[in-house]
Amino acid sequence: MTVRTALQQGQQLLEDAGVTAPRLTAEVLLMHAIALEHKCDRAWLYAHSGDELREVWWIHYGRYLHERMQGKPTQYITGRQEFYGREFRVTPDVLIPRPETEHLIEAALAHANAAEAALARTPPPLDHPRGSEKSGALRILDIGAGSGAIAVTLALETKGHVFATEVSKAALHIAAENARGLGADVSLVASDLGSAFANGSFDMVVSNPPYVPSRDRDTLSREVRDFEPALALYGGEDGLDVYRRLIPEARRLLKRGGWLIMELGYESSGPVREMLGDWLDIEVLSDLAEISRVIVAKSPAPTKQ
Repeated sequence: MTVRTALQQGQQLLEDAGVTAPRLTAEVLLMHAIALEHKCDRAWLYAHSGDELREVWWIHYGRYLHERMQGKPTQYITGRQEFYGREFRVTPDVLIPRPETEHLIEAALAHANAAEAALARTPPPLDHPRGSEKSGALRILDIGAGSGAIAVTLALETKGHVFATEVSKAALHIAAENARGLGADVSLVASDLGSAFANGSFDMVVSNPPYVPSRDRDTLSREVRDFEPALALYGGEDGLDVYRRLIPEARRLLKRGGWLIMELGYESSGPVREMLGDWLDIEVLSDLAEISRVIVAKSPAPTKQ
């Protein structure tokens, strides 16, 4: 069987199974099968479309097609997902990073850049420790690290000292692997929300919390419902449970004037904004389709325990 025929047959099988983008998916799966032995990209597939498939390539390709037809997301088959121009390792232990979360990154970078510029204009105190490039740097906490996509990206795109927490040890392992692989300096901590840290420890808290209402489980695609980790998906019956805990926790963790930046679930902007109460400069950011994606707020003051 040639590469061309394998792609045609794979496309037809995926199309019959109701898989979206069947041609592209067939290409990605065949590239992944071939790449186990031979460097392969899309250009290679079409330059060698008349080549016969090796038996081992066909075996792996057939298995990948079967997995995808059963609903397993392509990203969990290949173990990879691009986010903010970088390739991250993903497994069923972590949520697959979505393009929508890049809106959170953009909001965080805008505020981080402004804060870093302000820090640069402020002379260090006389007792400023020397010899540490992180001294005086912006301190950022990502709550619910998952694959580490947010924390790793912020560590690479800012000069800040980035921390990340995660309750799942399996997810924490993947986040650490991505940080090492991409050369990001991220301090990863096993913790429920930010309980491992003291009051007023951070200049910025970011989070993409679980926000799918559990009552909506049956409306999700099988790729999401049956394969992505429930711990990272569901935020209680109404999808707001984690926000209810996260907002007061962020207020405790942030310095006065620090920023909280969170991704929003569908139609959650109103309730989440109400939870913020006396927070300052609250802003809801929408995508090009005018869907509310991110909420930003400035802490009025850390709470005391």
